[in-house]
Amino acid sequence: MALFRLPSSVPLALEPRGSGLLLRAPVMSDFPQWAQLRDRSRAYLTPWEPIWPSDDLTRTGFRRRLRRYAEDIVNDRAYPFLIFREADGALLGGITLANVRRGIVQAGTIGYWVGEPFAGQGCMTSALQVLLPALFGELSLHRVEAACIPTNLGSVRVLEKSGFTREGLARRYLCINGVWQDHLLFGMLHEDFHG
Repeated sequence: MALFRLPSSVPLALEPRGSGLLLRAPVMSDFPQWAQLRDRSRAYLTPWEPIWPSDDLTRTGFRRRLRRYAEDIVNDRAYPFLIFREADGALLGGITLANVRRGIVQAGTIGYWVGEPFAGQGCMTSALQVLLPALFGELSLHRVEAACIPTNLGSVRVLEKSGFTREGLARRYLCINGVWQDHLLFGMLHEDFHG
C-alpha cells in the first residue's frame, strides 16, 4: 500500500499565503468567527451547499468537524483550509481539497465557500491562486478538479479566472440543498498551472 501514499516528508500543516491572504487548517479557536460568518451567510450559501447538520454551528459540531479533518489530513484524504485576510485576521471563507487519490491518478477535488459579506470581491479567485502552487507543489498533484451547479455563475467565473478548463456536465452529480443537481465539471493539470 505504500505505493498509494505520499512520502512521509510531505508537510501536513500547509499554510499558503499571498495576495494579503493566509490559508490554514481550522483550529478550535476559529469556532466563534467561523460560526458567526456561516450563520450570517446561511441564506446566501444554502442554494450551493449540502443540507447542514442540525448541530453544524455548535461547538460540538465544530469539534467533530476538526476531528474528521485531522484524520483526513493524516490519511492524505483531504486538506481543509480557512481563508483569512492577513491585514485584520478576518475569516473570508474556506477551501477544501477532498477525495485525494494517489497511485496512477494523483488528483483531488476542491470545494469552496465564501461568506456573503466578501462575495463578488475576488477573494476566492485570489485564494485559489495562493493555494494551487501548494497543491501542485507540496502535495504533488497532477490534476485538480472542481464542480459547480451551472446556475452558480459566480463559481463558474472563479474557476475560469483561475485557469480551470470546463470539461463537461455530470448529471445529478451531487446532492445540494436536498436535491440531486447537475454540475459542470472543471479540471486543471499541473502543466496547465502558470502560477
